[in-house]
Amino acid sequence: MHSIIHLLLILGPNSSLPTLYYTHDPMCSWCWAFKPAWEKVRIAIDDKVNYRYLLGGLAPDNNLPMGLETQNYVQTNWEKIQKTVPGIEFNFDFWRLCEPKRSTYAACRAVICARKQQPRVEAFYIEAIQHGYYLEAKNPSNDHVLIDIAEKLGLGTKQFAEDLNSAEVQNILNREIALSQSLGMTSFPSLKLLSGGVLSTIEIDYNNPDFIIAQIIT
Repeated sequence: MHSIIHLLLILGPNSSLPTLYYTHDPMCSWCWAFKPAWEKVRIAIDDKVNYRYLLGGLAPDNNLPMGLETQNYVQTNWEKIQKTVPGIEFNFDFWRLCEPKRSTYAACRAVICARKQQPRVEAFYIEAIQHGYYLEAKNPSNDHVLIDIAEKLGLGTKQFAEDLNSAEVQNILNREIALSQSLGMTSFPSLKLLSGGVLSTIEIDYNNPDFIIAQIIT
């Protein structure tokens, strides 16, 4: 673990501020559920704590349609989230209008592509994937959906399309997945705070962002 913390210190922002690592997957439904709380956390820690997104990679590349058993599992999970986190919405038309695929790696690579072009666009791109998937019944497992989001955010679509399935971007994703796993961040969303050379787990409460903030800003 000491070697991992040393690596984080080297790779992290050039700042004396603590760094909060947020491991996620843009197609993780619990990450969508966490969005309102996370927005309040980000506002509260602004100028006090740096934060960095890490992609955890929920499901590897697979072009096969999602099996009915898995579809039922995911839909049941959406229903559970709606009962657990008030105000979170899902458009269940997705299951009627789209051909679901299990893979989330394309969406993860797309986030990296957006970050490569404009680092400040990363958070907006993640939110655009979630909004398209969960509210507009669009399938972010498909490249054309991801490229369309890039265009709407003003990114260069030619470069984006070239990067999307490149070995370079896949290698970046592999490294982020490996780093997340080495930090013990194997469920999404997960938060870890690196402060004063000490790495600590931040417990998540989807309905109480103040509980999260109190762990970060002491």
